[in-house]
Amino acid sequence: MQSKECGEKRLYFNSDYLAGCHERILQSLIETNLIKAPGYGTDEFTLAAKKKILNACELEEGDVYFLVGGTQTNDTVISTFLRSYEGVISADTGHIATHEAGIIEVHGHKVLTIPHKEGKIYPAQIREYMVHFHADGNNAHMVQPRLVYLSQPTEFGTLYSLQELKDIREICNEYSLSLYVDGARLAYALACPENDVRLPDLAKLCDAFYIGGTKCGALFGEAVVIPEKRNFPFFPTTIKQHGALLAKGKALGVQFDALFTDDLYLQIGKHAIELADTIRSALRKKGIPLAVSSPTNQIFILLKKEEAERIGKAVELTHWDDPDDEHSILRICTSWSTEEEDVEKLLAIL
Repeated sequence: MQSKECGEKRLYFNSDYLAGCHERILQSLIETNLIKAPGYGTDEFTLAAKKKILNACELEEGDVYFLVGGTQTNDTVISTFLRSYEGVISADTGHIATHEAGIIEVHGHKVLTIPHKEGKIYPAQIREYMVHFHADGNNAHMVQPRLVYLSQPTEFGTLYSLQELKDIREICNEYSLSLYVDGARLAYALACPENDVRLPDLAKLCDAFYIGGTKCGALFGEAVVIPEKRNFPFFPTTIKQHGALLAKGKALGVQFDALFTDDLYLQIGKHAIELADTIRSALRKKGIPLAVSSPTNQIFILLKKEEAERIGKAVELTHWDDPDDEHSILRICTSWSTEEEDVEKLLAIL
């Protein structure tokens, strides 16, 4: 909280990783702080966290690895999947195609983009891409599509249904593609009433996916789930090559052990969704249109530019796009740390 001398506390709804970490995680970090443990994720807390995550995914033979951040995780996993001449299919709005500074290309793998529809790519689009690729007589001279990248929820807060994921998996099987799901905001998808995709579903359908911690209550960290660990025999080595192997791995293990104790991960997501729904309901009453039909913790509103400027003086939102000369799209983002009092103040400003 800011002091009275600093004036009224500014409202921040521009992201979901602005606060530190959930108090139960912080307490766990304090309680284990002076406990000495072996490094690189071989400590008892990390092993316990892995076991809890595998149980939540209903996996007996899988494996879990903890990395620090989302970009680092995507880069490391995709580099493990792909050979030097292979690329990854993604929505043109996918995080790896837009906001990761070209790290996938830096490490030699082209991102093969498909036009999005509210952040999603659909089974028919992937099939069409593959049909055209194989019909091209010069495809031996082209980057070979080998992996499909999705995020759940998407950059626009939308969700893939279980049937859509099953259909995409079927196409992946048909064309020998692997499937990888970015779960940076997965807690908010799992807690959403409209969602019908659970952790065991992802474990059955994906070759790899990750459970986001940084945006979902952790101080930092992401958990990569490998359902068939024999498919990633050298993943620890790849992690090390990417500078992603944390020496004090206990700091990751303790956090995910707390997140997967007593359903904290789902509770965190539920809190953000409930407050996002409160905002959406109020927006409808105020007649403020939504630019995207997102059911999760990201809300996209369409405003006149002068209104967007007025609001920007009082609350921090993300400027998303200018669809025309007169309007702007702003993103409102709730999180595990959003306070009801701040929601009320935001709605008064809107």
